[in-house]
Amino acid sequence: MSKRIAVVTGGIGGLGTAICISLASAGRTVVAVDLPSREERLQAFQREVEGLDIRFAAADVGDHAACAGLVRSIEADLGSLDILVNNAGITRDSTLRKMARQQWDDVLDVNLGSAFNLCSSALEGMLARGFGRIVNISSVSGQTGNFGQGNYAAAKAGLHGLTMSLAREVASKGITVNSISPGYIETAMTAAMPQPVLEKIVASIPAGRMGRPEDIARTVVFLSDEAAGYLTGANLPVNGGLFMSF
Repeated sequence: MSKRIAVVTGGIGGLGTAICISLASAGRTVVAVDLPSREERLQAFQREVEGLDIRFAAADVGDHAACAGLVRSIEADLGSLDILVNNAGITRDSTLRKMARQQWDDVLDVNLGSAFNLCSSALEGMLARGFGRIVNISSVSGQTGNFGQGNYAAAKAGLHGLTMSLAREVASKGITVNSISPGYIETAMTAAMPQPVLEKIVASIPAGRMGRPEDIARTVVFLSDEAAGYLTGANLPVNGGLFMSF
């Protein structure tokens, strides 16, 4: 059997890069998708993934036509698109009464709209081949809400709603659709937070530490495995016990 082809949106960055590396280490050919980047940023990414079967494709995942063209290009060049990881995300934090409509639209377009754009474009090929693994990266904020993140929390909650609905549509066709809800993860964004805030966050996590990008990446590898065909429509909370529910 030929190698499975995996696409990771938001592929350049702490979490996205870790997902790309883990998938490639598990034997997949990986396409990291992100906005056109400054040359030095792309070179840093290429150095980090050197020796692995990972390549880069530039695309605006908030643009439906661009996503359709991306999928056509990948299938033409590599033969298929078997694993889709919708990881792209941005924040535009503000309390709702101060939030501009553009802040709302930007976050919904990227964090939720991109999943629609990529899924709708990739599904035809997955259905024709009788195999697909879709993993949507949601967030604990979509489960609990978060002060000043009404747009982000709404998008992430909507992402799991999309996950469950699409899972029902394609479960009989060899395609699984699941989501992961990370808690606080060690990234450049959290590293920039004031130390007292970080200490308060860690104190609230039963596991006693923040998550690492590799914690999420390993979960993506598990959900995208050939043997994970009976797990669909699920949300896996990878948050160190920060939020627990049925």
